[in-house]
Amino acid sequence: MKSGLSFDPARLMAEMGARARSAARILAAAPTAQKAGAIRAAAAAIRANRATILAANTKDMAAAAHLSPAMQDRLKLDDSRIEAMAAGLDVVADLPDPVGEIIREWDRPNGLHFRQVRVPLGVVGIIYESRPNVTADAGVLCLMAGNACILRGGSEALATSRAIHAALLEGLRASGLPEDAIQLVPTSDRAMVGAMLAASGLIDILIPRGGKNLVARVQAEARVPVLAHLDGNNHVYVDRAADPAKASAIVLNAKMRRTGVCGAMETLLIDQSATNMAPMLLETLLDSGCELRVTPDLLPLDTRLKPADPEDWDTEYLDSIASVATVDGVEGAIAHIAAHGSHHTDAIVTEDTATADRFLAAVDSAIVLWNASTQFADGGEFGFGAEIGIATGRLHARGPVALEGLTTYKTVVLGTGQTRP
Repeated sequence: MKSGLSFDPARLMAEMGARARSAARILAAAPTAQKAGAIRAAAAAIRANRATILAANTKDMAAAAHLSPAMQDRLKLDDSRIEAMAAGLDVVADLPDPVGEIIREWDRPNGLHFRQVRVPLGVVGIIYESRPNVTADAGVLCLMAGNACILRGGSEALATSRAIHAALLEGLRASGLPEDAIQLVPTSDRAMVGAMLAASGLIDILIPRGGKNLVARVQAEARVPVLAHLDGNNHVYVDRAADPAKASAIVLNAKMRRTGVCGAMETLLIDQSATNMAPMLLETLLDSGCELRVTPDLLPLDTRLKPADPEDWDTEYLDSIASVATVDGVEGAIAHIAAHGSHHTDAIVTEDTATADRFLAAVDSAIVLWNASTQFADGGEFGFGAEIGIATGRLHARGPVALEGLTTYKTVVLGTGQTRP
């Protein structure tokens, strides 16, 4: 779509919102089998159109030379990632439909029967950057939860997102559901972000998934409720009672498996009593190609280490860089995470159950792990098939947002003629 005098973001948003609202009314009543059939057909279309999707991704990658290696990794698709995307859709199709689920029910002495029932949110707007697989994940999760969605992907992934979106539309057509159920903003013009932020009455909830600047803008300017997916300034704390081999493997995976994902470790915390493990942990990361910025007490351990600056503790690198600090036991780790963490994902490595329990209870993050890599912060790994994002706030949903997080509830009250005295 061309920008200029003929392009009216507010009008385009109003048109898309009206179509989405009409589709949402149909989806709210759609049977589970019809929704699941659309998702399975979309997964088959993604596999069938693999070459088209890869060609679009090659085009996007060619224009992304200016991006960091981590951002390019988020953008890049290959055969295995496309298959993983399609397989994730198949998982979503097999998940229990949350719409209509009775959350709880109870009776009152006056004979009234109360029932809380899950219902769709309505129209969901998702603004995301870089990762084209979000187009598929967000589209089918919203669909299965009975919501229409309006997707605004990043300009760097526009060609890939369009190719994936085309496959989703094939699935909708095959099942007889309206194509307006999953809409992709047809332009990369940034004015459309502002139009979505102002779309009160058209969009019921906005979910931003991207860098800190994007999320901060959405939270500051939105006139629509926001379910925020903040940055992943994640920590791994290695306790004095950790198993050294287990700690080494977890730390390496948490940082270096994929440095550009939101579940990557950004800060390693080492119990100051675990001096026997510190050299091994540092060497493991350094030898893997990770730059380490450390507290002064660690600098003598290896000539490749660099001193950390104050801002390092608050940085989501999304790169082969990590900060490392020694802390005074589990309480020191808890205090450091409280001061610098983003409430996303934090892990402890220890063989001491009491210490682990203290960490898991005290660290106020959406996901906390014991003896496991932070890279498990992913809806697929939780068994959700996919995710919209990882919510780090305290309202509505927290952690990987999947089907239940895309619903709300209403209370149905059944009477036999009661009137209130």
